[in-house]
Amino acid sequence: MSMASSLPGIRSPRRPGPSTDRRGTAVLSPDQGAADGHGHADGHEHADEQGHGEGHGAGHGRGRGRRPGGGAGLGHYGARFAVLGVWLIMAVVYGIAVPETFLTSGTAKTIFGSQQALVFLTAALLCTICVGEFVDLSVAAVFGLSAILVPVLNVDHGWNVWLASLAAIAIATLCGAINGALVVRLGVNTIVVTLGMGTLLLGIALWISNMTPISGLSTDFSKIALFDVLGLPVSFYEGVGLMLVFAYVLMLTPLGRNMRFVGANREVSRLAGIRVNRVRFGAFTTAGAINGVGGVLAAAATGGFDPTVANSYLLPTFAATFLGTAILQPGRFNPLGTLVAVYFLATGILGLQLLGVAAWISNVFYGGVLIVAVTISTLLHARSGS
Repeated sequence: MSMASSLPGIRSPRRPGPSTDRRGTAVLSPDQGAADGHGHADGHEHADEQGHGEGHGAGHGRGRGRRPGGGAGLGHYGARFAVLGVWLIMAVVYGIAVPETFLTSGTAKTIFGSQQALVFLTAALLCTICVGEFVDLSVAAVFGLSAILVPVLNVDHGWNVWLASLAAIAIATLCGAINGALVVRLGVNTIVVTLGMGTLLLGIALWISNMTPISGLSTDFSKIALFDVLGLPVSFYEGVGLMLVFAYVLMLTPLGRNMRFVGANREVSRLAGIRVNRVRFGAFTTAGAINGVGGVLAAAATGGFDPTVANSYLLPTFAATFLGTAILQPGRFNPLGTLVAVYFLATGILGLQLLGVAAWISNVFYGGVLIVAVTISTLLHARSGS
């Protein structure tokens, strides 16, 4: 059994049936394959727009005597927006418990203006997850190396800050390409490659920085991340823009359909004429580039970077990405759901800190959310397949 068929949100396709020729050779088009290969039979691609329309009705309504758009549709919408309801309830509870600190504009700015790093990291992780590579453990280290390279090159070695930024993005992209070459071209296990790459890059980051934070970037450079727009730093809008573009590409372009098709079933994708290895390699390389840009913005926002904190981003990144499968598109990894999950987690952590809970609560919160998110995703996947 392939990894894609055994993880939440992904199902192996049904047998081709009518989509084969007389010799049994698959002749699926990429669009047809994306629908079938994603494991939601007969038109689930339209379910998001029609609230479990014909496709999901065929899989559930007929077998259980339900009419499409009836109780099942209500349950579907409830699953889509349940986390948003929990987010609202959580905000109300914190507002009642500590109104003097939680119900302020400063709190809102902290929640929405300080998560740029996590937004870019989750976008990078989604790149590989969408093509069936679920465990990229190097994302935080690639991000951290990019972030520390900017002050090292600019402050310690006198490079122009913009040239240093381009170099940092290029090196991060190269790291992603190396991951892709080892996994896709040579067939090395994804966990082994990315765990090794993450450890290697963390060591390099500590070496070039002498294991100390480096600061001193110019205030003009910081404007690419901190320039105020309607009360929030421009990095907030950059993160939202990234996720909106990602969502558009994933849902409304041939490239996005091919990515989802590859993530569902590689063999059927090959039979459909998709260049599977090229898509997978491109996903790793793009993930590196996104990490590079995110690292540059993080360095600009703080005026430098501390390489020892890079790995602390890894758990929140996975927690937000998997929690996103329970939002907007239940059972699927999706950029907009992940974006909401980032700010949901930020609200939870900040509220607990304002209540005076010790710093260790963040690890408990992120770890608990990751377990719950994966469980919910698994249950949604099992329900859609029943």
